[in-house]
Amino acid sequence: MIDIHTHILPGIDDGSEHMEMSLQLVQTALESGTEAIITTPHCYRGVYDNYAGEDLQARWDALHYAVRRAGLPVHLYQGMEIMACDDLPELLKTGRVWTLNATKYFLVEFRFGEDPAYCQKIITSCIDAGYWPVIAHPARYYFVQDDPSIVYDWYRMGCCIQLNKGSILGENGKRAQQTAYSLLRHSVVSCVASDAHRTYWRNTDMSQVEQSLLDDFGEEYTYMLLEDNPDRILRGRRLVGYKPVPYSRH
Repeated sequence: MIDIHTHILPGIDDGSEHMEMSLQLVQTALESGTEAIITTPHCYRGVYDNYAGEDLQARWDALHYAVRRAGLPVHLYQGMEIMACDDLPELLKTGRVWTLNATKYFLVEFRFGEDPAYCQKIITSCIDAGYWPVIAHPARYYFVQDDPSIVYDWYRMGCCIQLNKGSILGENGKRAQQTAYSLLRHSVVSCVASDAHRTYWRNTDMSQVEQSLLDDFGEEYTYMLLEDNPDRILRGRRLVGYKPVPYSRH
């Protein structure tokens, strides 16, 4: 498996607290079948100002070196989870934010109670600038829980839709789980990731969600969500998917 959304870079956001915890998270990922991880620290202006630069690169290099020194055969790649903002296209074009493994894919999140029209505006402006949005954990957004057809529209625009394992497993609440399964049934999900933060809270173990997906959706869909599309994101290739099932509009 390839995990494209993790907060295992130590001491930089609300994820891993220190290097020892980061190594434990990598070990857990490895034991659950994950072979590659994209580190995606929060980039949220005024909260986590983790913009591209020497400090962020040094922190990533330190984790990469520690993983190699520990003999853990997991490949690490760079990225970040970017909070949507008006100047996001400019941040992408100037290299102020990291895309996923330096591809055209970038991981973006929205405030849970955001105006859907604002989300549409940001997504459109980034696509027009030549970048490919990976929408982080939409099943957790209140406006998506109220109207999942919003995600159908994003998917049809060419967005990658990333679910968290916690939403599928019911760890983010019943409404998030119901929304996650609705999106899966409507074939508008591109990949599933851990959104791991700490060893004791939302960790990197992907084995349970893999089994749930196998049980509920079969091998082909599970492979697409956990291996094929994540690999395509790493390589900057176009994603695969099933024909999306439209939502009934009232």
